[in-house]
Amino acid sequence: MNKRIILALVMCLLVLVYFPSAQVQAQNELTKEQQDWIAKAYRFDKDGWIYLHIEGASEERGFQNGYLMAKEIKEAIRQYNIDWNYGTSLPWPWLVKKAGEILTPKVDKENLSEIDGIVEGMKAAGDSTSEDEMVAVNGYVELSEYWFPSIKDSISINALDPPKESCSSFIATGSMTADGKIVLGHNTMDGYQHPFSNIIIDIVPDKGHRILMQTSPGLIHSCTDFFITDAGLVGSETTIGGFFPFDVKGIPEFSRMRSATQYANSIDEWCAIMKKGNNGGYANAWLLGDIKTNEIARLELGLKNIGYEKKTDGYFTGSNLPIDLNLLRRETKESATNIKTSDVARSVRWKQLMKEYAGKINVEIAEKLEADHYDVYLNKIQPGGRSICGHFDLDPQYSGSSEPFYPLGTVDGKVVDANMAKQMTFMARWGSACGMAFDAKKFLDEHPQYDWMSSILKDRPSEPWTEFKAGEK
Repeated sequence: MNKRIILALVMCLLVLVYFPSAQVQAQNELTKEQQDWIAKAYRFDKDGWIYLHIEGASEERGFQNGYLMAKEIKEAIRQYNIDWNYGTSLPWPWLVKKAGEILTPKVDKENLSEIDGIVEGMKAAGDSTSEDEMVAVNGYVELSEYWFPSIKDSISINALDPPKESCSSFIATGSMTADGKIVLGHNTMDGYQHPFSNIIIDIVPDKGHRILMQTSPGLIHSCTDFFITDAGLVGSETTIGGFFPFDVKGIPEFSRMRSATQYANSIDEWCAIMKKGNNGGYANAWLLGDIKTNEIARLELGLKNIGYEKKTDGYFTGSNLPIDLNLLRRETKESATNIKTSDVARSVRWKQLMKEYAGKINVEIAEKLEADHYDVYLNKIQPGGRSICGHFDLDPQYSGSSEPFYPLGTVDGKVVDANMAKQMTFMARWGSACGMAFDAKKFLDEHPQYDWMSSILKDRPSEPWTEFKAGEK
């Protein structure tokens, strides 16, 4: 063997022996109890996703999450900081303080214990944060997009108001699907400058049901809201567009969502937990299914107005457009007929697709539907702000926004059928439901008006559809 190669190998060995990694050093400093906790948790990368397994009591689960995901959580906080400051001119610690006043006292005791565990896990990994900061991270959407708009005029802030259309989803059963059982599909639309929601988390709590869901760094809930549980429940949501009421006395949405998903045995139980103490934050139309009964439901959860339907044959779709008239007229600023807008256009497209694929829908068709690029206003295939697989960054004249080419769009795709849900398995694609890659540098070169995002806008290469399963290693 070449002497230089031998010398290089010896030097590498000496480095490993005398200068162990920070992770090994940190682990050696853990208490015996913390070492036992970490021994039961793990993470790995797969096709653009991070798979994270945590288990045990609330503090234990949180510690595992914070310790194993410390680098990603720290980066997410940095991204939230820049995004918040640019949009409002206010410093991140200001929002953290408000989170402590408005949300922290109302978070469920078990959920807050899990958050505290994340704080301690990050500390053990060498990164500091606080309970209120992690509550701010978990409640960022309801604070920035629901609470803050209700008070910004009182403090004379002209805050940035980017497009907010957030998801495209459907759930079908009975005569709509190929085998008569439930099929659920969902994609998330988000600002590309936000922290990646590329975590598949497998949660085995000491109480309640096992959860397999999509999430983002530092969260105890999903936020993108795609989940399955060992109670036989599957769920997704699309944000209700143009929604404005907010009740500071209510329970944070993220806390209610996590409790409902962990403890509900049925669709009705899940909805009851979500309704109790509703604060109007992160108002969503939830699409839910129970593989035990083959029932599907749509819960449109406004603040004072709630729409609810359940059936064993048919479908529900979500495109950020509320169906319940009381909710539409009393708690949103949306039009239900302006086909130039994203939510209405996608609602119309869902009707076309459900008619075209009635009786044929399966996992493969669901993947195809979530990647659809047809623009019903232009009557042609054109990826943009009006397509189910959204690409606002390609749209020169997105109606309803003063900012064409805004870097926002579909950042994933997820599908599941009843047979997969029974095995706690689903299919997911990171990057975009259609597989189109995003090059951050190329985008900023073409659209320098968004150069404020230069340090937080990241590439998303094309990735394949991939299967994930609870307990996967």
